[in-house]
Amino acid sequence: MAGFTLEVFDAKKTDKQVALLEEIYPDDTIFAIKKKIAKAKPALSVERQALRAEAKGKALKDEQKLSELGISANAQLFVRDLGPQIAWKTVFLTEYAGPLFIYPIFYLRPSFIYGSDASKAPVHHVVTLACICWSIHYFKRLFETQFIHRFSNGTMPQFNLVKNCSYYWGFCAFVSYFVNHPLYTPPAFGTVQIYAGLAGFLIAEFGNLSIHILLRNLRPAGTKERRIPKPDGNPMSCIFNLVSCPNYTYEALAWLSFTVMTQSFPAFLFTVAGFVQMTIWALNKHRAYKKEFPDYPKGRKAIVPFVI
Repeated sequence: MAGFTLEVFDAKKTDKQVALLEEIYPDDTIFAIKKKIAKAKPALSVERQALRAEAKGKALKDEQKLSELGISANAQLFVRDLGPQIAWKTVFLTEYAGPLFIYPIFYLRPSFIYGSDASKAPVHHVVTLACICWSIHYFKRLFETQFIHRFSNGTMPQFNLVKNCSYYWGFCAFVSYFVNHPLYTPPAFGTVQIYAGLAGFLIAEFGNLSIHILLRNLRPAGTKERRIPKPDGNPMSCIFNLVSCPNYTYEALAWLSFTVMTQSFPAFLFTVAGFVQMTIWALNKHRAYKKEFPDYPKGRKAIVPFVI
């Protein structure tokens, strides 16, 4: 079968030709085209490219073949430069490592933050529990990033490292400053409120871990295969009968429980900010599931059972 020529234009400046590729065949994949573009334009590495059939269209998947897309002789593709990239794992490890080390500074060395007299103030046991819970959460996140998560994409824009670290590190210092402050007052309902919040936090953390393990097992190593997530033998996974993204549900419940345990307004703001962002992600994933799988369970919501 004879090859053909493929023109690639800039998605933002559609009259600007990026590359003219020779010897292209219908069985070539989008990933193969990306490699040819990278060879012709070394500054435009494979990771920086988003190929589209139309300038403002949806990015094409790496595994799609040109024949499947109806792309043949005299056809065009458009490429968007995604900018400098960084590995997802690197971003996750960095953004989660910060809170794991920043929070204990306020707890272990209060004199550095609040002055020399701070070390003389008595520390309520809920302050100690809060430091332990915070550390458990971010240690778990680091463990999951290293050993559990399977990323569908290898990289993300470098700016995400600054943005994500600013969010996690900044909120960490904000919450920790007030919970560990010498003038911090314990919850109004005392031990009952503290241990109810602690119980909710630990249950939600275990549920979140359980869902991450289930999602990992859905995707064989080295693939981008997607399947409909369903409950497995773990009772914590039964929430899949109600929502599409129970990992976010458990995450929000964990921080709500932390807020109840500490009765901290900064922790409440952190919970609200996280819930808003996770709701956006969950709604997008929920719509993607329904579009991709015609038999997707219709009774599920995105993140909050029966509501959202």
